[in-house]
Amino acid sequence: MRDVLADLMSIWRAGETAGLATVVRTMRSAPRQPGAAMVVAPDGSVSGSVSGGCVEGAVYELAGEVAATGAPRLERYGISDDDAFAVGLTCGGIIDIFVEAVSQSTFPELGAVAHDIDAHRSVAVATVIAHADARWVGRRIVIAPDGTAGSLGSARADAAVTDDARGLLALGRTGILEYGPDGQRRGEGMQVFVSCFAPRPRMLVFGAIDFAAAVARQGTFLGYRVTVCDARRVFATPARFPTADEVVVDWPHRYLAAQAQAGALDRRTVICVLTHDPKFDVPVLEIALRLDVGYVGAMGSRRTHDDRMERLRAVGLTDAELARLSSPIGLDLGARTPEETAVSIAADIIARRWGGGGRPLAEVAGRIHHDTADPQVEGELTDHLTRH
Repeated sequence: MRDVLADLMSIWRAGETAGLATVVRTMRSAPRQPGAAMVVAPDGSVSGSVSGGCVEGAVYELAGEVAATGAPRLERYGISDDDAFAVGLTCGGIIDIFVEAVSQSTFPELGAVAHDIDAHRSVAVATVIAHADARWVGRRIVIAPDGTAGSLGSARADAAVTDDARGLLALGRTGILEYGPDGQRRGEGMQVFVSCFAPRPRMLVFGAIDFAAAVARQGTFLGYRVTVCDARRVFATPARFPTADEVVVDWPHRYLAAQAQAGALDRRTVICVLTHDPKFDVPVLEIALRLDVGYVGAMGSRRTHDDRMERLRAVGLTDAELARLSSPIGLDLGARTPEETAVSIAADIIARRWGGGGRPLAEVAGRIHHDTADPQVEGELTDHLTRH
């Protein structure tokens, strides 16, 4: 919903009703992940996407119908071997889409949710998408780390869903939870889609050089909150990095240590060290490679890399810690310009996040889309989705 929130809020603030379609479950090779959304406005205009084009027309019609009737619907779209031309996903995947009417009367908490998202505060929206009693479908509860708003219909269901949703929110994951009809831990009959809106992941770019400006643009494009940091005030200016969320003048290792101590980094954080100067990059990498973050990469030639590795071993980093370093940074794309190099770095970040091999898809068999490259995160998510 994040991608269409501005359009949805315009309709909501005007006192009108929108049709909101949200991907809640995917199977096999689906083009969009759970949480992807489409908004159909009262004038018929549309924003967002739920399938990359495969079933947009059918979902558009359904969203308009639901906005008019107010009756939410859970629909499954896929493709059958017998009828490849039926409405479905030509990629062979299956997606479940929940469609609901959104207005100030049906979703009074939306304004507060939007405010939390804009302020980079964690918030989750848990919505009943399937229930034996149709009156429960569409009910929701909004969950923040320190409070809730709304209700699913019973104190028991609210308590169970709130507890589990906070677990998903801590992981920054979106998914479906299943319970008995009144929120019983062991049972079935009620499915709840939890859409988590964690703050944007961070990208820390150390080294205020031309390559850093291109990397910052790529980071913003990928949805990161980008910080550029350099100790040289003459280079670290907002004018040189207009797409960065913030430009910090500080020694990289000192800034990184302070951010880690403040709890401002997490397992989604990306760190790109582009200084290729040992007085800057060795101290910051010594800290970065001991943090539980998603990616650490460093720029430099092969000779710079070999020298850097010797210096990092000399300050006590282990082979396991050094193995986490992507250096020289980026994938082998033959990049030369700062912009091409930034694409190479972005590709490396994406590949490591999702477990991609960096090879042309034409040379790879099996699934195109990867679920996760982090088995610990996947295990934690599976535990939260099956614990009851």
